[in-house]
Amino acid sequence: MNFTRWSARLPGTQRRAAARTESAVSPDRRGDGSVPAARAERSADGHPVPAVDVLPARDVLDRVPALVALVHGPDHRIGYVNDAYTTAFGTRPTGVPARDALPELAELGLLPLLDQVLRSGRPRTLKSRKAVDGRSYTFTCTPVTEDGDRDAGVLVFATDVTDHAEAAERLRASERRQRETAVTLQRSLLPQELEQPDDLRIAATYHPGGTEAAVGGDWYDVITLGGGRTALVIGDVMGRGVRAAAVMGQLRTAVRAYARLDLPPHEVLQLLDGLAAEIDANQIATCVYAIHDPNEGRLVYASAGHLPILVRDENGVVSRADEPTGPPLGTGGWMHSSGCVALGPGATAVLYTDGLVERRDADLDEGIAALAGALAGATGTPQVVCDRLVRSAGVTADHDDDVAVLVLQHPARTGPDGDLFRNGALELLGGVEAAPRARAFASGVLTSWRFPAELHDLGVLATSELVTNSLQHGTPPMRLRLRRTDRRLIIEVTDGDDHLPRRRRAEPGDESGRGIAIVATIASNWGCRRTPGGGKAVWCEFVLPKG
Repeated sequence: MNFTRWSARLPGTQRRAAARTESAVSPDRRGDGSVPAARAERSADGHPVPAVDVLPARDVLDRVPALVALVHGPDHRIGYVNDAYTTAFGTRPTGVPARDALPELAELGLLPLLDQVLRSGRPRTLKSRKAVDGRSYTFTCTPVTEDGDRDAGVLVFATDVTDHAEAAERLRASERRQRETAVTLQRSLLPQELEQPDDLRIAATYHPGGTEAAVGGDWYDVITLGGGRTALVIGDVMGRGVRAAAVMGQLRTAVRAYARLDLPPHEVLQLLDGLAAEIDANQIATCVYAIHDPNEGRLVYASAGHLPILVRDENGVVSRADEPTGPPLGTGGWMHSSGCVALGPGATAVLYTDGLVERRDADLDEGIAALAGALAGATGTPQVVCDRLVRSAGVTADHDDDVAVLVLQHPARTGPDGDLFRNGALELLGGVEAAPRARAFASGVLTSWRFPAELHDLGVLATSELVTNSLQHGTPPMRLRLRRTDRRLIIEVTDGDDHLPRRRRAEPGDESGRGIAIVATIASNWGCRRTPGGGKAVWCEFVLPKG
């Protein structure tokens, strides 16, 4: 076997380390593709330095730290293994097929690679494979030709890359730990259990990005505001990693705090906009904040650069709530505004982040249109709808972006279930005589709803106090509304004055100031808010006894 020919096919330092010839190459052989002999050089003291071509190839290969094996023929019979190979895997008999004599190569799946090298005549490399000796090697298989015979053999050259492999694994482990920390933080900041309001059925899902992507700042929340109203929010902090998750947690906490003020959606976003800039001026976030009022049958919302809400009505027609939309949170200098979309009985609404619809190879509008098409055919419970939308979007464990989806349904209740959800309203006309009319109306309604006597009396007393407070401190138009659900009784009085009452301690000589205190004492919860057209609403609620 002429080692000069095949050594010329080795890459880089491998070729230089392995190249040899048993004698100087004659001029008449330099045209057949062999490597010209290297010129002899002289050392500093004038003695000649031997050329590479005169170095004994076997001595060179026996001394290199890399593992070298030479196999030949279609069954890869062993022709040579160097000392490093013997040290690593033991003595290997020559002339025996590699399948029998080199089991370590078979376990690494290297034998099919040897076949490919023989067929193609091209070298192949198998990077960083862990062998039976516990060390990692990169294998380079190079065809060895003799007189044009490409089936002559294959030189297997294995470089020990254990240190590099271990360093890479340590880096991957560190990245996994960092990602797990971010995912744990992200999930801990999301609601562990969604609040379930009386009039809506709600489900949500969150899918972190794949293992190669750092977790983002997607979040969602459901907040019961009292009086039957529910706030729903979904958002996405730009950026990835622990920092994005931490910013998300601060924004979610702030949303819950601002929601307790019972402000209109655009005012909540206005407050969040300023807070986002204070938290981190270099990070921005998109957000949708919406409020559902069962008495109005609609969803009032405001958007800060977020994707449009999709709503499917009771007939299966999907509409898109595009306006109004302002810039993302943290940009500052924008006055947000609120819009509304119908959400009557039988309707389903979907709030989502861009990971569900955004793809590198498609326009964003195409993704939203595809989601709308999937929503049109997605029926069942909110959780079923969530799962179907995620599957239709092709979200898998290795998805490259976080995905958050919030689905809410306003069920159409009929029959016995519908009897548990009732409404009654009375316009409060006239002066002080409106109070006894309101008490009589409340008594009749509560009796028809078959409430127990104690709850009936408490409801009439709360109605009297709220109506009296409105007559004394409010302005027309005034309205009394009673609502029952399967879980609570809600009493609400609205008037045209926007001054919000507050609970205070009345002194013994005070002639007023006790009404709200009485309501707060007897009711399970109470509150007040300003209404969109001016004026206010004061409400209280009683939890119904079970059974």
